[in-house]
Amino acid sequence: MIQLPSFVTNLGYLVAIAFFIMGIKKLGRVKTAQAGNRSAAWGMLLAVLLTVPLLTEVTWMEVLIALAVGSLIGGVAAKRVEMTGMPELVALFNGFGGLASVLVALGFFFQSYKGAFVENLGGAGGVGVVFLTVLIGSVTLTGSYIAYAKLHGVKIGGFKLSNPVTFKGQQLLNGILFLSLVALPILASMGVIDPRLAVYLFTGLALLLGKLVVIPIGGADMPVVVALLNSYSGMAAAAAGFILLMDGNVGGTILIVSGALVGASGLILTNIMCVAMNRSLLSVMLGGFGQEGGEAVAGDGPAITYKPVGSEEAAMIFEAAERVVVVPGYGMAVAQAQHNVRELMEELQGMGVQVQFAIHPVAGRMPGHMNVLLAEANVPYELLIEMDEINPQFNETDVVLVIGANDVVNPAAETDPNSPIAGMPVLQVWKATTVIVNKRGRGVGYAGIENALFGQDNTLMLFGDGKQMMIELTNELKEL
Repeated sequence: MIQLPSFVTNLGYLVAIAFFIMGIKKLGRVKTAQAGNRSAAWGMLLAVLLTVPLLTEVTWMEVLIALAVGSLIGGVAAKRVEMTGMPELVALFNGFGGLASVLVALGFFFQSYKGAFVENLGGAGGVGVVFLTVLIGSVTLTGSYIAYAKLHGVKIGGFKLSNPVTFKGQQLLNGILFLSLVALPILASMGVIDPRLAVYLFTGLALLLGKLVVIPIGGADMPVVVALLNSYSGMAAAAAGFILLMDGNVGGTILIVSGALVGASGLILTNIMCVAMNRSLLSVMLGGFGQEGGEAVAGDGPAITYKPVGSEEAAMIFEAAERVVVVPGYGMAVAQAQHNVRELMEELQGMGVQVQFAIHPVAGRMPGHMNVLLAEANVPYELLIEMDEINPQFNETDVVLVIGANDVVNPAAETDPNSPIAGMPVLQVWKATTVIVNKRGRGVGYAGIENALFGQDNTLMLFGDGKQMMIELTNELKEL
């Protein structure tokens, strides 16, 4: 295999890193997100092509086959997945990142171990890096697949995994597991336990820990979990990069940088999600309020009286409005109504109505879910207004259309200190002149509580499938 001069390889790595940085920056805006994805992908391809000549046990043919197979699997998965399933796909990809890091660490260990455990792994630091990589990668792997199962609504024996799974002594068990994971590398280094047995036990316990730290987290906290696991996958990749450097492969440098970028950006996003939900990361990891939505049940307060409205009457209300704000939620994604919402927007704009979209940071099941859906439907980015900017404008809004959103518009977050969502920043839609809420039924949101908004004097309930209701509304407006 042809060896490239070292200065060419290093310069190429700098170019790849620049692609990564540009990609992450562009992902911050819907308009440039696709270009950001492409930039990061080209950067990774360049990094792979620069690293292959440094390898002694891998051929170009093997690398090209792996690239082709991986590209085929990724392309098919991306094309087939519905927009409602995008959070699950992201969770799976996080898991694959963790798995790759675990395999790198285990491969290095069994290749290097020849009886002299500590010495052959580069000293105590090398031992620590190997076990740390296995730990982060394993937790990312199993934690991501549990997150996938929760997002996908998987049931086991009739029990929905989207509900928090808790049992007596759970935190004690997690503590014992963590202490065991700390002790095993130390005991192996001291010769108390066979290092190979220690690695097997360590990997198994780390995989178990990944499951246990995610199962008590409810569906409402999944945006935080997805962001955190994304950060974990980056940290696992960075740790794997250190292993490659210990093995004499300078390609580990690019892996450290790219992993650190993903890890840091994931942590920042996780913090943004926690702030948006008024949740601490510790409270999320100890188990959230995220019960899966079901039928509303009577609470301690008075029963909510709904005021239904039909599409014809709702269209008349829209016709008389000068300013309309649309609040999308996961229900819009389930109904795949984003294109119909855009058609409704265009019809209203043709009538001279100002239309904007209020975006809550955690609407949907992953960060930016609503932005992605609306961008797919070609809704102009400048019409997507963030929560902090739109909230002061609701008292000047004639009509708010809430489609498939629930907890993010619940006034209990501000009015009821005993509510599970107390303190969570929400869209203050109740300040508008009229609120029209489109829901399929009377079910509650992920927080498992009734929404007082639905019973307020200025709220009308447009019951029915989101897609069908948007079509009917648009047709009624055309007739008007």
